[in-house]
Amino acid sequence: MTEYRPLPDDRRDVLFEYVSYAFSPTDGPPEYDPDEHDTPRARMGSPRGLYPDGAPAEADPLSVCKHHWFDARVRGDLHPVPGLSAVATPPEHRRSGYVRDLLEGALKEYRDRNARFSVLWPFRYRFYRQYGWDTANQTLAIDCEPEALASAAADGNAGDGGHGREDGQYRRIEAGDYDRLEAAYEADSRRYGLSIDRTEKWWRHRVFERWDDDPFVYGWERAGEIRGYLVYRISGEWGDRTMHVDELAAVDSEAYRRLLAFCGDHDSQVNAVRLREPEDSLLPDIATDPDELDCELEDGPMVRIVDIAQSLSALSYPETDLDVRLAVSDPLADWNDGVFAISIDDGVATCERIHDEPSSGDADARLDIAALSQLAVGARSAGRLERTGRLEGAPAAVDALGRAFSETEVYLRDGF
Repeated sequence: MTEYRPLPDDRRDVLFEYVSYAFSPTDGPPEYDPDEHDTPRARMGSPRGLYPDGAPAEADPLSVCKHHWFDARVRGDLHPVPGLSAVATPPEHRRSGYVRDLLEGALKEYRDRNARFSVLWPFRYRFYRQYGWDTANQTLAIDCEPEALASAAADGNAGDGGHGREDGQYRRIEAGDYDRLEAAYEADSRRYGLSIDRTEKWWRHRVFERWDDDPFVYGWERAGEIRGYLVYRISGEWGDRTMHVDELAAVDSEAYRRLLAFCGDHDSQVNAVRLREPEDSLLPDIATDPDELDCELEDGPMVRIVDIAQSLSALSYPETDLDVRLAVSDPLADWNDGVFAISIDDGVATCERIHDEPSSGDADARLDIAALSQLAVGARSAGRLERTGRLEGAPAAVDALGRAFSETEVYLRDGF
């Protein structure tokens, strides 16, 4: 038997050592130095441990994780969506089912806190998929020479070099002025599901800080207002340098082009630019020569419903009517195993479990918790899930689910 509980504050060394060895095994088990490692960034989040049942407070955990208590946008509204991170088990305790126990404990805590969804960045997708998480969105990685961005920006702007700088300027932004970026972030992120509501601590210690070298943050300002910004790093040696744009947010297409121009202006310093963009990035459409862009879709974070009845009852829906019975299987949370009656009347939903066995024969449609999670946040449509064999049901039921759970743009940009 095991026990899931908070990791004592004086055992943060264990969290550091477990996580460091799990994700950097070539360095060997590291030694914790509080002067170096006990930073505000490292202290973000709530660490948890899995222990042998009845183990004393000073005992070493069998496995650890950390929770970030986010609010994130789902179908237009903010909901509690905790982020799960730093899942690690030392070699001597692996292959014993402890991670499963840890994840089960995490979901129970999320449920007690009335969380709607859980998100994570996986080390391997198939590992977390077996426990009910699935891909929330993909990220578009774009590699190009800086000149390609300069030309894309110039095509849409008149003025100095095509950049139109006479009515705006670039400004370097320091962490203390993070609030100047909030309006641009909000305007850009509100278009995407699972965008988090960033706190001051998150801005200061996750956006403006990195584990190694801190990034540069620049904004494009017009009439005293930051209309867009980018967060970037530069790596490599002279003659072979790359500008890594980890985040780019803009209130409109003009601001977006100005930020592309900023990247293009680094042509004397870098040989390549690598941007991480949402799947619906404008860049491939506005590039003068799309052949100059090397684009690759990469799987991003994963998402999971915490409690079906609570989560589906809390979401906002279009003004449509729905009355279906869903049979859902969940490998980890027994409260999600069964048949659920979902009713929507003029956009207001109720959801309740009516059978505790998904094999009950009176369901209109069947799917697992991972597929339902993607459907709920808008990452996959009912039609796509049906075509890929992940949703089974009568055509009328699939169509009704498609109307209630329309596919939306989802983009969780924050790593954790």
